[in-house]
Amino acid sequence: MEQFLAISAANPKLRTDIVLLDIQLPGISGLEGIRLIRRRLSKVDIIMLTTFEDNDKIFKALCAGACSYLSKQISLSKIEDAILTVHAGGSYMTPTIARKVVGYFKPQAAKEAGELTKRQEEVVDGLLKGLSYKMVAAELNITLDTVRAHVKNIYKVLQIHSKAELIKRSYRKNF
Repeated sequence: MEQFLAISAANPKLRTDIVLLDIQLPGISGLEGIRLIRRRLSKVDIIMLTTFEDNDKIFKALCAGACSYLSKQISLSKIEDAILTVHAGGSYMTPTIARKVVGYFKPQAAKEAGELTKRQEEVVDGLLKGLSYKMVAAELNITLDTVRAHVKNIYKVLQIHSKAELIKRSYRKNF
């Protein structure tokens, strides 16, 4: 790594645009290598080409400054595609790596419509018994404002707009 950086720095005519880098290097981690390269050659694009496909290494490499991440299992023609894509200003990832990255940013599965928390179910039970918000608060040992907040969230989850709709749904057992 140091030799590469020394050669690049000592020879201004030698222009390095793209570096293919592995995670496991003798004497230094490729992840640390990314940081060294970025410090000395800030305009260089780094493509990780490695056997490691675990989330931790993928995200550490991308966060350190790699613009692409490839598995060594891909063909030479795909590596060429990656280099050309990066040279043109893009990024390139093998499909399995791209899926992991997309999965990382995908929002956590939201509750399905109609799924209430235990406490929300307790509030609904109180309302179905005919209790006022104040009485539900006293029964559940919570504040009136908390009951109102629960009711608001219950309406949102069940996609309804009134106590009448809540009662109607409860008779249909539709929540």
